[in-house]
Amino acid sequence: MEEKKKPMFNIIKKEPKVHGTFGTGVLSLSNVSPVIIDVEAGEAFIDMGAMHARSVVEKGIKFTPNREEVPNGKLYWLVWVMIDQTEEGPYYAGVTACEMTVDREARRGYKSLPEHVNRMDKSLKRHIIVDHMDGRSKEVLASFLQQHNRDMWERSSEELKRQLQNHG
Repeated sequence: MEEKKKPMFNIIKKEPKVHGTFGTGVLSLSNVSPVIIDVEAGEAFIDMGAMHARSVVEKGIKFTPNREEVPNGKLYWLVWVMIDQTEEGPYYAGVTACEMTVDREARRGYKSLPEHVNRMDKSLKRHIIVDHMDGRSKEVLASFLQQHNRDMWERSSEELKRQLQNHG
């Protein structure tokens, strides 16, 4: 049997997907990757389907912006991870998290689409917004980023490390 390939972060692509037109603010999505954290399982994984709300967690779920409509939802975090390059090499430049709950049995979920879009934008602009995550999820994300590429973690900002190590 073939060994299953581990999904990798998008670092640099030859033909980036560019949003915007000439003369407007142009953002490239080629260096951003969505990481999903399954809080209950204590796992994190890259799922490029999340770029278009088609991750394995989101498929087959009807989402509502009203948290109360999904009382038995299982918590997930969608974390937008932006990779940038310095002379020393690539690093985690923007890391922003947004909440999502899913009740697979009821095929219902809660998420704030504007928040998801805004957090992706903040990640592209190299912001770090993970302080609002629960402690266990921060640990899972920090461990995932370190295991994925220790050097990229080491080159990342002290702000990212501080927010992920603050489990209070």
